[in-house]
Amino acid sequence: MQFNQDRDGHRTLLPKPNIDTGMGLERVVAVIKGNPSVYDTDLFIPLLQKIGKLTGKKLGINDAVDKSLKIIAEHSRGITFLIADGLLPSNEGRGYILRRILRRACFLGRKLGMKKPFISDMAGAVISKMGIFYPELVANQKLIFDIIQNEEEKFGDTIDAGVNLCEKAISEAKSQGRSCLLSEEVFRFWDTFGFPLELSADIAAEHGMDVDRAGFETEMEKQRERARATHKFTNSDDDADVIVKLAPQLKLTTFSGYDELRSRSRLIQIIDNHSAKPVDSVKAGDHVTLVLERTPFYGEMGGQVGDTGVIRSKSGELRVNNSLSFATNGIAITGYVEKGSFTTGDEIEALVDEERRRDVTRNHTATHLLQMALRKVLGGHISQRGSLVAPDRLRFDFTHLSGISAEQLREIQSIVNGVIRRNLPVIIDVCPYDRAISEGAIALFEEKYGDTVRMVKIGEPKVSAELCGGTHVRSTGEIGMLLIVGEASIGTGLRRIEAVTGRGSESYIYEKLAILEEAARELKSMPSELSSKIKAMAHSLSVSNKTVASLQMEVAKGEIDRTINNSLQEVKGINVLSAHVASMPMPAMMQLGDLMRDKLKSAVIVLATVYEDKPYFIATITPDLIARGLHSGKLIKKVAEAAGGSGGGKAEMAQAGARDKNNIDKALSITPKYIDENLKS
Repeated sequence: MQFNQDRDGHRTLLPKPNIDTGMGLERVVAVIKGNPSVYDTDLFIPLLQKIGKLTGKKLGINDAVDKSLKIIAEHSRGITFLIADGLLPSNEGRGYILRRILRRACFLGRKLGMKKPFISDMAGAVISKMGIFYPELVANQKLIFDIIQNEEEKFGDTIDAGVNLCEKAISEAKSQGRSCLLSEEVFRFWDTFGFPLELSADIAAEHGMDVDRAGFETEMEKQRERARATHKFTNSDDDADVIVKLAPQLKLTTFSGYDELRSRSRLIQIIDNHSAKPVDSVKAGDHVTLVLERTPFYGEMGGQVGDTGVIRSKSGELRVNNSLSFATNGIAITGYVEKGSFTTGDEIEALVDEERRRDVTRNHTATHLLQMALRKVLGGHISQRGSLVAPDRLRFDFTHLSGISAEQLREIQSIVNGVIRRNLPVIIDVCPYDRAISEGAIALFEEKYGDTVRMVKIGEPKVSAELCGGTHVRSTGEIGMLLIVGEASIGTGLRRIEAVTGRGSESYIYEKLAILEEAARELKSMPSELSSKIKAMAHSLSVSNKTVASLQMEVAKGEIDRTINNSLQEVKGINVLSAHVASMPMPAMMQLGDLMRDKLKSAVIVLATVYEDKPYFIATITPDLIARGLHSGKLIKKVAEAAGGSGGGKAEMAQAGARDKNNIDKALSITPKYIDENLKS
């Protein structure tokens, strides 16, 4: 490698050109020991022995088996190290590469006869061989096993369905004289069933066929276009698009916002956001991007939102909507000129919205404390996978496979608030990267750091240390309080916590207290009595509902004979009862259907009612008629569709809801037609 090429195609000589010979450790070992291939070295032999023991297959049976064994051994090692490094299976980026190789290993294992998950066993062999040299493998062993097993179990179902679909498509292609699977076929396998293109290609190759890869990519791009077409961009998104487009032309700045929230500076560049072009001047009403020689505005980066505020000059005033980072020492400020005008070279005063910035810094420092508490309560495997630090809330995404109990959330919250009350100092230490890591600072897995980093330490001795370029409070007491307001899963092995601090936690408490007091007023009780009052009301309501249901049932029973006399008809020699009955809840109507079925002995019964202004249907069919091809679930689906609804169920009983109560009679008229078309002699 000799040159670095930028977006415009300009090349600059690398300070240290180099040659990648591909002479990795395995190849060096193979050469030194005289092995014919890397798979004959001590690095791979234990893995090949393990997969051989699991599958009952050994090298040398045939080329196809040899290839599968070697790929599984290679992929198992890669999977283990990737997860230990903090990567998780996903549908994009490096996580997608991990998912692909895991699924390929799983698929090849199936071809070798493996019906149960086995890759975690292979990971165990990798850890046994390499763990002494790579302690992170041992430290993350449980997480590695859990993630692999979870992913493999899910993909097992996909494989079974996908293989059947793919082989069926191959059979049809051969019958049509085609030697290639169509792009729409392999795309449907991926889009609908999650079956990867690579596996479709592998199966097709076994049958001497190919897949339309180019067409598949075209289908993928069509889907991306559909997604983009439905996305609604905000002004902030549009601003970001402008800045990304013009980034190579934008000038760098000096950030002074760690130490000050207002500063005097000079306007060195103006972009008109409407045309996305540099201009010399702008006037009131223009939507613009500015670059200052020196700026206190923090540019959105690392999860922390950009600053807002005001920029003033002798001739104008601009309302700052956002600040965005576009490079190291690159901060672009977007906003609207509220009055007057601005010209390149103007002397200006930049004022950050102080209250908003302080809200953001409280949430940012609290995010560090939250990660510390999560690691204490849930384990050292916790690793940040994204965050949002805004003025009104914070959001923290992290790796964890299982759910988090209410007790664990309370403990996490309690640990954070305990550190807040201790009012520990927040120390910023700009130091060499190696020293920060040696002192235990947490670094983001996907972040790239320079030789010098900014380490944010909380407490002395420290309770938290992270590499971070964001803004923070001077001591934890400024945070006030942290309240966790939400926790949920956002994907395989990923969870999200949302929380509020400072003024946000105060507002949250006032809001909840107001709801509590309003409920107490409505129930004419004290807030402290609400729990017992609600339990008593719930019990009373349950008793009342049962009484009402019982009365409704008694009324319905009284209508059984009348309904049968008025609505019973004969279709193809069988009893068919399709009727609109008095208003009642679904359980009562299902019970009524049972009574009518027992009375008629052999019949198809469809009942409709309107309960709480919404139409409902049930269908029940006796066993003798089910044997003749009738099915309650299929019947009720057609009935409900006629009234703008949907439903389903088993052959003997099904139910449905609908939207249009004016079409109940039309829906009920479907019943005889369905029987006429589906009843077998």
